[in-house]
Amino acid sequence: MYDPSQLRTFLAVAQTLSFTQAARRLGLRQSTVSQHVRRLEDATGRQLFARDTHSVELTEDGEVMLGFARRLLEVHERAAAFFAGTRVRGRLRFGASEDVVLTRLPEILEGFRHDHPEVDLELTVELSGTLHERLAAGKLDLVLAKRRPEDRRGELVWQDDLVWIGAERLRLDPDRPVPLIVYPPPGITRARALEALEDQGRQWRIVCTSGSLNGLVAAARAGLGVMAHSRRLMPPGLFRVGDRAGLPDLGKIDFVLVHGRRRGTAEDAANALAAAVLAGGGRLRHRGA
Repeated sequence: MYDPSQLRTFLAVAQTLSFTQAARRLGLRQSTVSQHVRRLEDATGRQLFARDTHSVELTEDGEVMLGFARRLLEVHERAAAFFAGTRVRGRLRFGASEDVVLTRLPEILEGFRHDHPEVDLELTVELSGTLHERLAAGKLDLVLAKRRPEDRRGELVWQDDLVWIGAERLRLDPDRPVPLIVYPPPGITRARALEALEDQGRQWRIVCTSGSLNGLVAAARAGLGVMAHSRRLMPPGLFRVGDRAGLPDLGKIDFVLVHGRRRGTAEDAANALAAAVLAGGGRLRHRGA
């Protein structure tokens, strides 16, 4: 009833909320993407996206279809791999930023290890900036992390708002420097926070630096200051700082998959894990249990 190619296109549009970006990800023409979505809507008899010239959003039926599409494609890929007789094997060095690891990524990795038991998976958890550096140095094969606005490398998994967060009772004095809780360099959210404040002409001071998200969260819960963080992945016990604080807008943040330069078994394993991450991308937009 449902064509796998149409389901893949539907997932790409649902994850990027853009027909243009979905076409780029899949290597298709935008007209083909539109055609796939239209045929899938015809097959379901439901409208899956609410779209106009400025935005694309999932309808309620689209949200339901999202879950079905992931499961249908997962079963399809497993069946295809089994009957093709292909077995992915080899060593795969995978890097993920800590905020991503605290989502439901472990469920995706567990499924990947079940499906590909001959892959020797090595997980590195680090700052996004550090992961990109290690990938460029040939020390990782695949990275799932945030990227800088000027960096267009990588395949978009999802996009989120970057917002200021802090303790519920935190109050900022507009006449005093903004107290900042930040990762050390080359932290991407650190750089974005400092650049935004400097562009605004707002003074700031660093009250806590930690390479661990748990360390930053502890400082924020204690009311020491504010930190820049993905809105959807906001840690429990912290809240978005209101507009009345006068802090500058931080814009969007992209979470992407970036492949290394290795070939052979590492490339095959990286491609298989990347496909699993993209198929389960919706589970990465929220914190794990």
